[in-house]
Formats: sequence, C-alpha cells, structure tokens
Amino acid sequence: MLTVDEALALVLAQAVPLPARAVPLVDAHGCVLAEDVASDIDSPPHDKSIVDGYAIVADDLRQGEACLVILEEVVAGDVPNVPVERGSATRIMTGAPIPEGADAVVMVERTEHQVHDSSHLGRVVIRDRDVRAGRNVMRRGTSMRAGDVVLQRGTRLRSIEIGLLAEVGRSSVQVASQLTVAILPTGNELVEPADIPAPGQIRNSNGMLLTAAARAAGGEPILLPIARDAEEDLRQKIARGLESDVLILSGGVSAGVLDLVPRVLAELGVEQVFHKLNLKPGKPLWFGVARRGERSTLVFGLPGNPVSSFVCCELFVRPVIARLSGRNDGGRFQVRARLEVDYQQRGDRHTFLPAIYRVGDDGAARVAPVAWRGSADLRGLVAANALISLGAGEHLYEAGEIVDVHLLDEI
Repeated sequence: MLTVDEALALVLAQAVPLPARAVPLVDAHGCVLAEDVASDIDSPPHDKSIVDGYAIVADDLRQGEACLVILEEVVAGDVPNVPVERGSATRIMTGAPIPEGADAVVMVERTEHQVHDSSHLGRVVIRDRDVRAGRNVMRRGTSMRAGDVVLQRGTRLRSIEIGLLAEVGRSSVQVASQLTVAILPTGNELVEPADIPAPGQIRNSNGMLLTAAARAAGGEPILLPIARDAEEDLRQKIARGLESDVLILSGGVSAGVLDLVPRVLAELGVEQVFHKLNLKPGKPLWFGVARRGERSTLVFGLPGNPVSSFVCCELFVRPVIARLSGRNDGGRFQVRARLEVDYQQRGDRHTFLPAIYRVGDDGAARVAPVAWRGSADLRGLVAANALISLGAGEHLYEAGEIVDVHLLDEI
C-alpha cells in the first residue's frame, strides 16, 4: 500500500491552481493573492517625526541642555518652510516631515516652552543628554521603496494585507477564484442531527464536520443531502457533487457489501488514482479525478468513521484546497515536540494520534496523546489540538523523545 507521503504527492500532482479573477479591494478579505504586488511609492514618502516634539540639530544638545528659538510649527499634512540651523528648532507633530537641516527630534515631554517678546512662538528649553542624530526620525523609504514587492502571490489576505494594498495604491487586486467543495455523506444508517436516531441509526456528524473543515481550509462548502446505499441515489448526488472543484464523500469506500462508492464513481467517469493506503486511522481512503474540459474535480472518498474522516481531511484535503487556491503555506502545519509520556506504537500502519500540544514557560514544545478510543470517538478528539505522527512498526516512544506533530488549524 502507498505511504502517506506517496499518496499526498499523487494528490497534489492533480491539483492545479484555479484561474485568477479581479475583485475590488474592499471585497478581497480572505481571498488568496494571485499576483505579486509592488509598491508604487516610498513609505514613508519623506523623513518624518515619530513623536510630538521639536526638530533640532543634535549638536545643540551636546552639553545636555539648550535654549532654542522656535521657527515654526509643522503638523502632519504640512510642509516645513524654514530650514533648522544651530540655535533653532521647529515644533513638530507625529508624522510630519522633518525640516531641512534638522537631524533629530526631542519628545515634547523633555522640553519646556518659553514665550519670548522677540518671537511669537518663543523659545524652547530642552534638557536631554541622550540626543543623537536620527533620534525619533523615521527615514524616507524605511518601510518600503517604490518597486519593492510587498506581497507575494499565494498570500491569504487578512485585514493587515488589505491595509497594505491600499497604502500602495491598489483599489482592486487579482485573487484566486473561489474554490467550491461539495460534501456528500453516504449511508443508510444516517439521519440528520435534529432527528432522534432509531435502532441501527446514527446522526450525520460527518456532514457538518467536513463542511466546517472545508470552510476552515479556505473552501466554499456545499453540503449535499445524505446519499443512501443505492446506486441510483449515489449516482444522482455524486453527479451534483462533480460540479464543484472538490468532492468529498464520507462512507461507502471500504470492503462491505454496500460500499458502492468506487463503482459508481467509475461509472460516472471518475479516474481512480489510488484506493487504500498505509494509514491509521484512514486506511480505506479513495482518491480520483473527474476531467471536465479545462478544469477537473478532485474526488476524495473518506472513511465513514468521523475521526478517520477528519484525519484524512487534514492530511489530504486541506493541502489540496491550499494548492488549488494558489496559497503558499501548503495548508499543513508541521512542528516537532518532546513526548511528555511513554507511548507504545503497535501495528504496521503510519499512525496519526490525537494529542495535546503546548509550549511551556521554558519555550520548549511538548506533546502528549489524549485519551482516545478509536475512529468513532469524536468526543475524545475534541480534547486534541494536534496529531502525533508515528511511523509504522512496533516501537516504544519514550518520554522526552522528539516526534513529528501535525498542528490542527483551529487551535
């Protein structure tokens, strides 16, 4: 059987980023940038003061004290008119341009304004032994220069990036097309969450779980009605799901009599890439591609047990959504940490064990398995914020040993 890494490589090989579209900047939050963006300006556009105070020649304060003539007052949005020379100062506000000749700004809290008959602005007494050239001055272009690439293709746009795009003159931006993800739960035993299960029935937790996971990964989820274990019902609902960029089915991919999903997918022209891999939980995972003109639908058949379904979604669907969206973060969150307890690994499958990850007061990353009772135990999974990655084979992992950890996005 395929390893997890081999399977992921096959999945990502089929994931071609979606075409770009232009959106107004005001609507771009949460989108993924589909172009490199360069600044059209220097920022700041001039040497500016970063405090309210007085712009001076630093040499005037070599003795730690000076009484200087106030030439003018400059606020943000004004332009200085009078050069500053030895023995003089300009009253200046935060963000205002530094006058010609000045090379430092003294905070207003370290000054004393004195009115004087010979000048309507008077004089300022400054007592500060720590004044030097450049103090409280932000030089032109410190943040960025015209032509600098300030955001790269693949960046997911938060409010911070939106503000930066506005600063560099963008009113619209090229972003990846919205990715649609259809979710199709399957099984005769499923009822909706609001229903009381009859004997032999269970609530459809996977539909909501995978819908939320797809949205958290950056897709636009479409939750389809439950498909029953009957070929015609599966065929109709799978056909609807194939209209999306990604189709996630849960259930119907193992080896049971009513595990009909692979057969129906094949009848609908979906090409199987692989079925089953060396993974716990999640061995029955099915993956294939439906070609439709210039675009394709990537199809995942996930196991029906909710923890298996969730783990497969984290390991494979999330990176695919990131790749299709053109994101440069890969959609996976991998770290290393020390085990806090001994753990005996058994079996011949690569295991992803629900765990609690934390960083201690000493800055060291630590991880410990949660109390978990198998692939159907969603309640046990709730305590987890990570998955410990343990290789196949019998091995005693001792406390203090370094292990690979997959962080869950919603921690």
